[in-house]
Amino acid sequence: MKPITDKNFLNFLGKPLIEWQLELIKNAGLDEVVIVGGKHNLEKLVLCGKNLGIDVTVIEQKDLDAGMCGAVLAAKDKIGSEPVLIFSSNDVVEKSAFESVLTAFEAGEAEGYLLGKVVHTYFPGGYLEISEDGCIKNIVEKPEKGKEPSNLVNLVVHIHKDFAKLVSYLEKAKSDSDDLYEVALGNMINDGIKMKAVKYEGFWQPIKFPWHVNKVFKFLFENAEKTTSKSAQISKNAIIKGDVIIGENVKILEGATVNGPVYIGDGSVIATNALVRESNIGKNCVIGFSTEVARSFLGDDVWTHSNYIGDSVIGNNVSFGAGTVTGNLRLDEGEISVTGDNKKTPTGECKLGLITGDNVRVGINNSFMPGVKIGSDTFIGAGLVIAENIPAKSFVKGEVTLKITENKVDISKINRDEMKKKIK
Repeated sequence: MKPITDKNFLNFLGKPLIEWQLELIKNAGLDEVVIVGGKHNLEKLVLCGKNLGIDVTVIEQKDLDAGMCGAVLAAKDKIGSEPVLIFSSNDVVEKSAFESVLTAFEAGEAEGYLLGKVVHTYFPGGYLEISEDGCIKNIVEKPEKGKEPSNLVNLVVHIHKDFAKLVSYLEKAKSDSDDLYEVALGNMINDGIKMKAVKYEGFWQPIKFPWHVNKVFKFLFENAEKTTSKSAQISKNAIIKGDVIIGENVKILEGATVNGPVYIGDGSVIATNALVRESNIGKNCVIGFSTEVARSFLGDDVWTHSNYIGDSVIGNNVSFGAGTVTGNLRLDEGEISVTGDNKKTPTGECKLGLITGDNVRVGINNSFMPGVKIGSDTFIGAGLVIAENIPAKSFVKGEVTLKITENKVDISKINRDEMKKKIK
């Protein structure tokens, strides 16, 4: 996700993702939640648990390299031997995902219930191998395409009847990879502990890469109430099409066009001749004169003027100088790959623009190539073509060499009337 520092606090429709997940849990009928986080986000997590009407305990996972196994073990003293539902906050699902697995648990006698997402195309994840009675025989991690044991992908909405028993297997699990949790489940199954698969065919989108963000925005928007604040000031000469959510004190000026689905956060301005479509605009943003924002996710305090921002993910406190544009389509219209950790990752997308962290300033007349990433706390000088990733805390400038020679044309004798005739 770099340069995005913490996807749990990406603000969708004005609320961080973790709050959306907590509301989902509450609406599914669960009212006691343990959130396991790292030292870097504990304070924010504590604040998110307030005012939701559920009992939230926040616990620090000190060894983040221990992955999901470490997260679960961090909560062992709090939960004891009670039944527990384990959920990954990075997976966005419908309420029915929780309802299905809870219904199966309440009606069944198995020790564990794992949600299996029905897939129709290959997904590089863990698959559930099941018997005719729905019991899980094995979890196969990333099988080769065409050798999947079923069409059920292991989705982390799991119920365990006895949490202490799970903990005992986690503490004994061994692996050279980061799949200790899955190894522990496999050992439980091999020891005859009965686990059943619960089929799920609803929406699922893991937020693993930045290009997943807009898909989650569309899902959350589709299920949100479409409202326009009474304090919003919308010009009679502005055009609003489709479903929109418009926050407090938003201003939409003359000649602006907003094509839903669009969310516009509190205090933002959509200026004259601006076009916003299929995008999440954070609070206190300025979509300046003659700017187009298309299929993009903008954080808070983003300022633009005469820009094009397409299929991009923009952080908080980012400013674009006039004339700066994001490229979002390759010349050959092929799949875009993103470079990170010294390797290229194919995105599966033919349109992908710029990805930035927070606190970025971009000068005038810059062009960003598709899939470029800009780290936080960075300045980009004027008049550049940016075709590579820029690390955090960078100051980027380029050199423009001017070639000046004698002018041998008498400009005063240029006949504009003759030129107009040629144009006609």
